[in-house]
Amino acid sequence: MNSKYNFDYFQGSCFSDLFAEDISDGDYAFILNYPATASWATYPNTKKYFIQDGSSEATKTSYDKIFQQEPWKNLAVLGNAIPGIVTSPPPQLLVNYWREHFGFNYENIEVIARSQYLDELNHSKYFDKLITLFPFDHLKREKHAVHPDTHYHLLNKATLAELGVPHPQYKTYHIDQVNLEDIHLPEKFPYLIKTSHGLSGEGTYIINNSNDLNYCWEELRKYLNIKLLNTIIVSEFIKNVVQNYCVQFYVSKKGDIKLIGTTKQLVTSEGNYLGGIIHYRQTDMNRFTKMIAAIGQYAHQQKYFGVIGFDVLENKDGQMYVIDVNFRVNGSTPLCLQRHTLLKLGKDVAKYFSNYRIIGSLESILVNLKAELDSKDLMILSALEKK
Repeated sequence: MNSKYNFDYFQGSCFSDLFAEDISDGDYAFILNYPATASWATYPNTKKYFIQDGSSEATKTSYDKIFQQEPWKNLAVLGNAIPGIVTSPPPQLLVNYWREHFGFNYENIEVIARSQYLDELNHSKYFDKLITLFPFDHLKREKHAVHPDTHYHLLNKATLAELGVPHPQYKTYHIDQVNLEDIHLPEKFPYLIKTSHGLSGEGTYIINNSNDLNYCWEELRKYLNIKLLNTIIVSEFIKNVVQNYCVQFYVSKKGDIKLIGTTKQLVTSEGNYLGGIIHYRQTDMNRFTKMIAAIGQYAHQQKYFGVIGFDVLENKDGQMYVIDVNFRVNGSTPLCLQRHTLLKLGKDVAKYFSNYRIIGSLESILVNLKAELDSKDLMILSALEKK
């Protein structure tokens, strides 16, 4: 493990280059979608590696987000070396745009039917290991690039206290040991209640009043009824926040660290993620190096390798608190990887949108905004047409 705090930025622009050294010992592929628990999920994560992606069928994270919008975003900057597993191929127009503007060949897109993709991967002679965003119940343990038990532990929000970084005070409760009614809550609002493995902000509840608390209890009971929850966290609420950062880096199998980038996150008043602003030159990464070193060392000790992103709140007094650590590719990682490409064009700042909407078809947008796309004033990582 590199004990010095002189971490360098990764010099490439794609995941294939980022993972290159660590995947030279076998045939790897990247499963680009998360697992799901909705009724349409052929391989639901309902046995061991619970994921909180909605407490009822009506609120489950949608198919188009899990199997289209999110996978395509990472596919855009996957590079040429790692095969990317998808169950729904991106539109050819989008691939043509990527090929022209990101420069990769996209001949490594592996499309497998959703009804059988994990069974095929379990028995595949072509792929020894699968890089995942989250462990899959129905993927063989030995097929996971990172041991699924380890990955699940790292992704647990309750693991935060083990990482050696400043964090809000919190208590962890295991539902098989305590009833919801017996959980000790702070005397004063606000505070947070979180589920252990919430997807994309799901399962995080800001409790400002008794109505918020009642709603939270209703949601948690729904999760308990469908047997998708065994751990919750009651956390201190950090006040007087002036910045919300997501710091991203890569830790290799050897424990070496490469910086990827930092975004100033944009969230709604309810805490829902909107995107972020990336200052490629101005961000002082030295402010985060001790945190990066501590998290990277812990990850290496656990035999994790891959992308890590951690969320940091800074208050008006300059104190910083790590509130969440994601041992996986993060939402803005693909745009962070465009650091050197955009700096060469004199573009120091980029804004990442997770749900940007434009009226018109993809074909018309590629025509009408051609000048902006050619100059990289606008970059399309993923696009989904909706009526």
